[in-house]
Amino acid sequence: MSHTVGVRQAQKQKTRQALMEAALGLLEHQSLSSLGLREVTRAAGVAPTAFYRHFRDTADLGVALVDEALGSLHTMIRSTLATTGGSAERIDRTVGLIARHVRAYPAHVRFVTRERHGGVERVRAATGEQLGLFADEVADWLATQPNMSGWSEDDRRMLAHVYVDHMVMTASAFLEAWPHGEEHVEAAAALARRQLRLVGLGRRHWLD
Repeated sequence: MSHTVGVRQAQKQKTRQALMEAALGLLEHQSLSSLGLREVTRAAGVAPTAFYRHFRDTADLGVALVDEALGSLHTMIRSTLATTGGSAERIDRTVGLIARHVRAYPAHVRFVTRERHGGVERVRAATGEQLGLFADEVADWLATQPNMSGWSEDDRRMLAHVYVDHMVMTASAFLEAWPHGEEHVEAAAALARRQLRLVGLGRRHWLD
């Protein structure tokens, strides 16, 4: 009996993942607000009724995609914050991690950068919540840094959001650059590093 339940659960998870992957493929060329349920099920190769065993509607599917796209980034954020060495080394590592993530998951990154300000309120809220969690992690790390002594909690959170917004902006820049070749990718990376150096300079002189 338990074997049968396990097989059914595995099949259910397989169908759910097929729906999410089909939606990601379709969202390469359209927004979530224009995505039809039947489009997704047809692309996934399942009956339309199967959709409702996994999601209430396409907005619910979008929230699941946000969780899948951004949930795994917490490990990347922690890895970046744990980087030792000077500020230049940390900046290089940060930009490199973003570049590798975008190259590995372009469809997920494109979905998040497009739908972050898209027409589906629940997806905007889910994206904002996840990005807020990233900012919390960065703000907590900033509070442990000796050169942040004297900063208020509000200012630390403001700076943390600047870093998170820059991460999203850099990911979007890499998406735009890759179809045009490595020269454009390196230009995007160089600009991202310069921007982070500028933020770092402002951070050091904020209390002046």
